[in-house]
Parts: sequence; C-alpha cells; structure tokens
Amino acid sequence: MNKDHPEVNFGKTGVLIINLGTPDSTNWWDIRKYLKEFLSDRRVIELNPIIWQVILNLFILTFRPSKTAHAYKKIWMKDTNQSPLMYFTVNQTRKLRDVLGSEKLIVDFAMRYGNPSIKLKLKSLKEAGCENIIILPLYPQYAAATTATVCDEVYRSLMKMRWQPSLQIVPHYESHPSYISALVNSIEKKILEINWKPDLIICSYHGIPKSYFDKGDPYHCYCHKTTRLIKEKFNKIDIQTTFQSRFGPQEWLTPYTDKTIEELPKKGIKNLLVLCPGFASDCVETLEEINIQGKESFLENGGENFDLIPCLNDNNDHINLFEKLVRKYL
Repeated sequence: MNKDHPEVNFGKTGVLIINLGTPDSTNWWDIRKYLKEFLSDRRVIELNPIIWQVILNLFILTFRPSKTAHAYKKIWMKDTNQSPLMYFTVNQTRKLRDVLGSEKLIVDFAMRYGNPSIKLKLKSLKEAGCENIIILPLYPQYAAATTATVCDEVYRSLMKMRWQPSLQIVPHYESHPSYISALVNSIEKKILEINWKPDLIICSYHGIPKSYFDKGDPYHCYCHKTTRLIKEKFNKIDIQTTFQSRFGPQEWLTPYTDKTIEELPKKGIKNLLVLCPGFASDCVETLEEINIQGKESFLENGGENFDLIPCLNDNNDHINLFEKLVRKYL
C-alpha cells in the first residue's frame, strides 16, 4: 500500500441491536431531554409539526417530566445507576456477542432516543472496519412509530457517510417460531412459580392512535397474530389482547389495558397474569405502568392475585431467537 494512503479498517461485519431508549438518569433535565427527542419524532406524533412543537414545548415538557421522573424512580436500578431497559440491552448485546463469537464480527447496541445514539454507533462500527452492518430493531411487531423510525434514523446517518457500508435490516418477527416458543415458555415458568391459578392472561401491547391504524399501519394485526399463535401453543388458560400506554385525548387501539384491568374483578376474574410480548426488555411501561399501577388498580377493584410475567429480557430463549434472526444475514 502507498505509504501516503491513510490506514483503513475493513473486512468486518457489524450487528447493531436497537431498542427504544431511556433517559440517562431520573434527573428532571435528563427526563425532559429524552422526552423532547422522543415526542419530536414525527413518526410518533403525526400532528402538524408547528402546532405540535408549541404544545410540546409550552405545556408537555413543562409538566410531564416530573410525572415521568416519578415513574422512573420507582424502577431505577440504583446499584448500577441505570434503567432496567439499559441493563437488559447491555446484557443482550454481550450474550449475543458471546454466542456469535467471531473476530470478524462486532456486536453492539444503540437507542433510537437517548444514548448511545444510532448515529454514533454506526460511525463507530464503520471506523472499526465493518463493511456490512446488520440492524436488529427490537420490535417484534412492526409499526411506523417503532421499526420504521429506527430505519429512518439509520438511513439519515448513512446519508452523511462518504463510504457507506452495505446494510441489512432484520424485519419484524411477531410470528417467528422461536419467539412464540420463548413467550410460551415464559408463561409456563411463571405459572410454576406462583401458588395460585390464573383465571386469565392478558397480552398487553403498547398502543398506537387508532388513526394510524386507519391509515394502514399493520401493527394492530401483528399484535393479534402474536396472541393467536401463543394461544395455539398454550390453551390451558384464556388469553386476551389489550393495548397500553396511551397518550393524549385521541382514541387509541382498544381495548385499553388499564380499563380492562380495572373492570375484570367485576366480571369474576380475580386472578390475573399479564404478559407484554411487544417489549424486548422490561422497562417503565412494564415494571411501573403494569406491575405497580396495574396491580394496584386490580387489587383495589376486587382482584385477589396479580403478577407480571417478565419480558424475555436476556434469557437464553431470547438470545437464541436473536442468533437465528441475525445468522440469516451472515
């Protein structure tokens, strides 16, 4: 090589797993910064951007950070000073790296919102010699507000590269046999751990506004497909689909998880398990919204037993699924 030629790393493949994101801390300003980035995404909020930015900056970002910080403080991992989502994403990355095990393969993670950013990690992989990069969005059920916005950010980052790597994006995996088996195994494991029999299992997915569904977003269908496939492999207890985490006054996908949990005891459902199949890691939506708020609501309205089935997190079934999804592109 010409001695004047700059040193170039090459010949490697990168695997970048991408989750939603998390604040850096429970500090008000960190929460506000995270919410601003998240709620400024036009895939997430499809209102007129000029009007929305006024509402967001004058009202929502003035009052909501305190409420969100309160929720995060309930589930924050004080010993490691990180959110559960960050903890499990780091572990998922490490375990997938160990399983794939190759000097020519670099496995890393990024967050769509917050740190570490997609832009930063793509740049890092490219500089490390990755000529091919495989993107694994940790969203089993495709939605424009999740999978598509990850792809948008990946493409925006590549637009600024003079020498772009080749790119493969792992598609949604709501019906992958290993994913369904992992969820069923998690249900059976929880049932063995508790000393009561559930009357019902709720599969609670993150909601989206109904208007997004009306415009053609397939997310609703993919959620119901996952539940149907779970029920085909596990038919000992009835399973129902609901949608959580709605935001704002407009109608979202129904039935709502919080309203369902509140009403079930009046219908004779006294013993309830909740599974959140759409979340790759336990997070504020599962640990605080479901396992704290949801549990309190259920018991206050006459329920007797309530438990949350952990997300797949960094368990072996989940890592096995990731390996299968990625190896297809190696």
